Amino acid sequence: MPKYKKLREAIDQSDKLSKEEKTQSVQHIEEWITEDKAFGLIYDELIEVNEVFKEIFKELGLV
Repeated sequence: MPKYKKLREAIDQSDKLSKEEKTQSVQHIEEWITEDKAFGLIYDELIEVNEVFKEIFKELGLV
């Protein structure tokens, strides 16, 4: 099971978070997952254009 799914389950089962806090937390996780996937797609597409992008991403500390 992916880590984000475990985290979502833990949030849902928490008795220390309000319903609103749980909802907001899950929304943030879903946004981060989407952003991470989008970054991966951008990286892959740019690498196909030119291998130099690998070095640029490394220099920026993004990979």
